[in-house]
Amino acid sequence: MEFVKRLQESIEKHSDYNVLCINSTFYTYKEFAKEISKIRTTIVNTIEDSEKLIGLVTNDDLQTYASIVALWLEGKAYVPVNPEVPFERNAKVFELTETKYVIDSSERSIYIDCKVIASKELLNTEINLVPKEFSGDQLAYILFTSGTTGLPKGVPITFDNVQALVGAIDAEPTFNLEPYDRCLQMFELTFDFSVVTYLFPLLSGSCMYTIPKKAIKYFYIFKLIKEQKLTVLTMVPSIINYLRPYFSEINAPDLRYCSFGGGALHSEIAKEWSDCLPNCKIFNYYGPTEFTVYSGFYPYQKETDTKSHNGIIAIGAPQKDTLYLIVNEKNEEVGIGQTGELCLGGPQITPGYWKNEERNIQSFFTREENDKTVRYYKTGDLCLKDEEGDFLYVSRADFQVKIRGYRVELAEIEFHAKSKSDKKVNMVALDITNNLGNAELGLAIESEPFDTKEIFDYFKTKMPDYMIPGHVRFIKEFPHSINGKVNRKKLKEYFDIN
Repeated sequence: MEFVKRLQESIEKHSDYNVLCINSTFYTYKEFAKEISKIRTTIVNTIEDSEKLIGLVTNDDLQTYASIVALWLEGKAYVPVNPEVPFERNAKVFELTETKYVIDSSERSIYIDCKVIASKELLNTEINLVPKEFSGDQLAYILFTSGTTGLPKGVPITFDNVQALVGAIDAEPTFNLEPYDRCLQMFELTFDFSVVTYLFPLLSGSCMYTIPKKAIKYFYIFKLIKEQKLTVLTMVPSIINYLRPYFSEINAPDLRYCSFGGGALHSEIAKEWSDCLPNCKIFNYYGPTEFTVYSGFYPYQKETDTKSHNGIIAIGAPQKDTLYLIVNEKNEEVGIGQTGELCLGGPQITPGYWKNEERNIQSFFTREENDKTVRYYKTGDLCLKDEEGDFLYVSRADFQVKIRGYRVELAEIEFHAKSKSDKKVNMVALDITNNLGNAELGLAIESEPFDTKEIFDYFKTKMPDYMIPGHVRFIKEFPHSINGKVNRKKLKEYFDIN
């Protein structure tokens, strides 16, 4: 497998460079190679070749990152679980994948029903980074996301999928990491964005800077930008909402690349943020877990490339070998400028949800194109394609709600609320169910209370009355998922309208 061979070559070539900065402690690629080899030797001596899915407890340490590479060198997949998540959920993940072995760098492992490899207690061994021969259709990892039934939903990704991602990024001439780059790695390893924030630095001999589990993420990122002079950032857009009060203190000429993904990037804050980064290229990436992290991007430039819809920056065009298709409810392609569900096809597409045939039938379909059968994933995102071939995000399909029988885009309400308010705060529109079972609209504002009369007067000039929220809640700090996204489900709990 080409990218695994490249990992070997990069780790060997850059042995004297730093690979990780964890809680202000630096580790070299040579130290990394030693940890990989110790873990790999134990895998070979402990785990049968037939066992391909290995559990990984995602601590913020050198051994956890080394475990991923050690498993890949052996052609095995990692199944990550976050130690801060309830044990019952993690145990369910291991049950669903029939995981028998767990690599755990914790002082004491709680996964006593599995055979545990305590990765911090292993003896030194000869360095061996030569990858084993294996097929690209074998799994590289399985990530579990929230499921609508309450059960976590498994997304398996193969080595071929990851290779296609690497090939697509390599083909992009405007992005090229170097060994001197200092790269932010802010993501939990159970979140798919972590794959690009550790894989591409490792392939380039760059150094990753992680965020301690208990740290306040946005403040620690601010500190890293100022003190460590980071050159590459990959973030969810919500982070810069929290950094906004510090924009006047941020002047980061060392930053070369800043990539966003995992949420809507709003145009007004994107411009303010770009003012802090005078020499930086900004990319708005798009892609779900089911399509191996990235499927395409829009290169944002505050003077020339600011295309948006309802104040949300465009998601641009598909990357190499990726197909975008916008369809109606019958999976029929819609025309230019028409809104429909975005579907993705190409070599990065997952083989399908883990042991969930019902969900696979709902989320994947095939169609004949140029004498070939192409398999597509339905993203659940409503988008449109413009005349220039760029794709614009409209909203989540499940953010398109019905109020009094009318279809309402929650993103449109948010756009008008933010465009009129002189308060630079986060605002989220929600559909709330009342005690009669009917949907009503609410507006959550992340702020101390202030007079909203001007906003609502403006609403009346821009939207019909059924689109104007009937409930407002001021919330000091929005709840977030562990990956930095606003937790809309939790936000709804602030609206008691029964």
